[in-house]
Amino acid sequence: MSSGRALRRRSTLLAATALAGALTLTACGDGNKAGGGGNTNFVTGSGGISTVAKSERATAPKLEGNGLDGKPLDLARFKGKVVVLNVWGSWCGPCRLEAKYFAKVSEETKDQGVQFLGINTRDAQRDAAVNFEKDFGITYPSFFDPIGKLILRFPKGTLNPQAIPSTVIIDRDGRIAARTLQALDADQLREMVDPIIAEK
Repeated sequence: MSSGRALRRRSTLLAATALAGALTLTACGDGNKAGGGGNTNFVTGSGGISTVAKSERATAPKLEGNGLDGKPLDLARFKGKVVVLNVWGSWCGPCRLEAKYFAKVSEETKDQGVQFLGINTRDAQRDAAVNFEKDFGITYPSFFDPIGKLILRFPKGTLNPQAIPSTVIIDRDGRIAARTLQALDADQLREMVDPIIAEK
């Protein structure tokens, strides 16, 4: 292969890699990505749910800002509860598919010490997101995070949300316990959260 052709091929590969990285958080797809590599301590099961052993969990980042209602919202105030953190956008098809299940399971588990919390992202105006919540009967709060700054607070090498939708489970000690990068139905969501609820 000539040096010119090799250089063009390498440039094409680099451009494709950069584009794939840029699309990770902006694409609204099925989120079926590998569960990480290197020195990570998590395991991804066949259902696309990645989990971390209790002794190896990383602390969740500080997440604070304003909710869709304009009032201050802080993840820290829910410490001591199991938190189901869902990243979503009103424009996202898979988010629309899973929304009714999140509304259902949030009601079913609230008496078990579970708090659902959303991060609404890539919605330029609150109205679209507020209407989305009304349409699907979602009563739990969501951060309004139009440029995705809260998502970027999750450290690399942890179970960070890398797609829209993504769901992260935070245990009662404020540590990241599980994650999926795909839309969920009610059974899949219970499969993800129930083991964390059962922990002592």
